[in-house]
Amino acid sequence: MEETLEGRTERLKGYGIAVSVFGRDETFDNSADPVVRLEARRLRRDLDSYYVDAGRSDPLRISIPKGGYVPTFEWQAGAARPDPVPVAVEPEPEGEPQPDEASAAAPRADEVDEPDTPPEVPPEAPLPVRRRDGGRRYPVAIMAGAVAASLIGLCVLAVLTVAVWSLWQETARTEASAGVGEPAVVVLPFRSLGGAQDGPFLAAGISQELIDHLMRFPSLRVYMRPVSVDVDGGHGALVQAGRDLGVAYVISGTVGVEGETARIGVQLYDARTGQVIWSASYDRPLVPAALMDLQRDLAGEIASVLAQPYGVVSRDVGNRLAATQFDASMASYVCVLRAYIYRRSFSNKAFPPVFSCLQAAVQRDPDYPDALAMLGWLYLDAGRFEFLKGLPQAEAYERAYTAASKAVALDPHNVLALKALGSINHYMGRYAEGERLSREAVALNPSDPDALAQLGWRLAVRGRFDEGIPLLERAIARSVDPPVWYNHLISIDHFMNGRYQEMLEISQGSVADGIGISEALVAIAAGELGEPDIAREALAKMAGYGPLIRDPAAYFRRHGATDEIVEALTAGLEQARRVAAGS
Repeated sequence: MEETLEGRTERLKGYGIAVSVFGRDETFDNSADPVVRLEARRLRRDLDSYYVDAGRSDPLRISIPKGGYVPTFEWQAGAARPDPVPVAVEPEPEGEPQPDEASAAAPRADEVDEPDTPPEVPPEAPLPVRRRDGGRRYPVAIMAGAVAASLIGLCVLAVLTVAVWSLWQETARTEASAGVGEPAVVVLPFRSLGGAQDGPFLAAGISQELIDHLMRFPSLRVYMRPVSVDVDGGHGALVQAGRDLGVAYVISGTVGVEGETARIGVQLYDARTGQVIWSASYDRPLVPAALMDLQRDLAGEIASVLAQPYGVVSRDVGNRLAATQFDASMASYVCVLRAYIYRRSFSNKAFPPVFSCLQAAVQRDPDYPDALAMLGWLYLDAGRFEFLKGLPQAEAYERAYTAASKAVALDPHNVLALKALGSINHYMGRYAEGERLSREAVALNPSDPDALAQLGWRLAVRGRFDEGIPLLERAIARSVDPPVWYNHLISIDHFMNGRYQEMLEISQGSVADGIGISEALVAIAAGELGEPDIAREALAKMAGYGPLIRDPAAYFRRHGATDEIVEALTAGLEQARRVAAGS
């Protein structure tokens, strides 16, 4: 807004925004770091939502057309308008025709998504305000030489700046109180306790690294603290800072150095109530030569606990939504969050409303990669679990592939989209491509335990237990409440190595209503241990899962298991049936 109203639209490029807004340095690469494109898409969605609801009566509508980052302004129909201001514009040099305003504001046809070079805008011409009813145009930013017009431009700048700030605050506050938007988090600078020389450096480094790691999770909106916020005013001041900034959550921390040990404390606050949702302390050896590694690794660990799909923030938002009636009209982000909740258990009963909600979300917001990725995953579930009657498996997989591929095309660095497309390729028998995409997701966000688990599961089910199991164990260790399927291949690894008691224990702790394989693994372990009661109960519960009961071998192959694993599991089920029958 400020650059546009001052006539400096040539500065509105991806690189400049990344450096001045998001704190990137001169090494920023727009193709490797999509932060500007992602935030621009979110801003467009927020603006659209605002003018549909709270801003529908605003006289002035602000938008940012796709293809660039230059905002446009238009009077909404029926709104009161100021009189036009005459502006003296220096004539263009002869022989150099000036493009008209319509062509100047439109993105170029060859610009896909938001490029680093914005649409061409004549640098010396006044910025137009376009009327939606096709009427005459009104300038809002005036060339520096016209003093009177410049004063009016500054007045408009002040009004619009306040309006945009109020818009952002109101949107964020509504989001925080309702708990139905992508949650906004502000990271306050960590405070250094004591007088240790390395303390302030370590505190500043962890704060910045934490912001960087959190921003790798697209489901969070991450903000840095404005200079006006007092971080030394105690708990009340921290909570008030969150409320004033209009965010849902506040993250704060302290760093103390005692001898050769760094002690870091972290807290997550609910900005609405001041409640401490989560807190943790970390003791780490302090090696001055490895301070950079320490702050990076610790920030990654904290971000993983807080921001992963099944982390502290998602769980808190999910708890708020538990009492909310769920239908297809809910916000797109809520549909994605509900899909994560469904994917903990793959419940047949939970599938239809989540599927319908995602279909509506994609219709409403066709450029939202997270919704497309999740819809792809649910089409995959429809095929492999037979959740949609009348939809052949092959067609379900093709629809899944189409949705997830579009998500990746919209945002090649979207970890959720890469995970979904990797999984879909695996189930389509393209194991090498599935593994490649899964590795790419891990490389983009090694702090995401779900990305680690996806890759580990895929490697293990193809018989590469030595590579896959450590990844699954690492994902579990970095998760507050991991989904039960993280344990399934670990259980199978125990079985393949004759560790039946360990298999039984981990399988009994990984039972979920919607996953028949959980009961199958319990039954197999009980059969090997000679436990008829446990085997009988597990087999009875397994009877409700049609595909698994009809043809266990085909069911295991459907998930990409190797012949060795399929033969071992089917033999284990036969043994469980014999033990349950007392024979």
